[in-house]
Amino acid sequence: MVRLLTVKGETVAVAESLTGGLVAAELTAVPGASKAFRGSVTAYATELKHRMLGVDAGLLAQRGAVDPQVAAQMAAGVRKALGADWGIATTGVAGPDPQDGQPVGTVFVALDGPVGPDSGSAGGGKVQSLRLNGDRAEIRMESVRSVLALLLKELASEQTGNERAQDTERNGGF
Repeated sequence: MVRLLTVKGETVAVAESLTGGLVAAELTAVPGASKAFRGSVTAYATELKHRMLGVDAGLLAQRGAVDPQVAAQMAAGVRKALGADWGIATTGVAGPDPQDGQPVGTVFVALDGPVGPDSGSAGGGKVQSLRLNGDRAEIRMESVRSVLALLLKELASEQTGNERAQDTERNGGF
């Protein structure tokens, strides 16, 4: 994924809650990550999601931190704050106890990316709702895997879209 971002000349930033820095650690474990990885914000405390990432305070007060809209705003907020092409985010309940009225294993992962005719994809924001089983460590690791898979899928579809556009140009616009 780091290689794909590097080849495309794009960057990623990460906003994490329940994963506590594991997504950033996974990305930076790859040699050359500094070419694509801008940085991360681990906003474990709810008020930091507002203060550091720009998540709407009213939304946090009304729904709590474990919410799909919160995840989407975290991804958009970190993308803007750290000046990246892509923002990805994790929020949820790893356990052992429920949080914000949500059961253990409730996780939302989100992505925010470029939108435009040249991007080859819909871009914008995407949120995936997960119901994960397992202990705290398993839920956190599956959350990392899921948010990275969401980004990889979007990057792959964007690349496919660009290849289609280039192929169309080569073949006379058909």
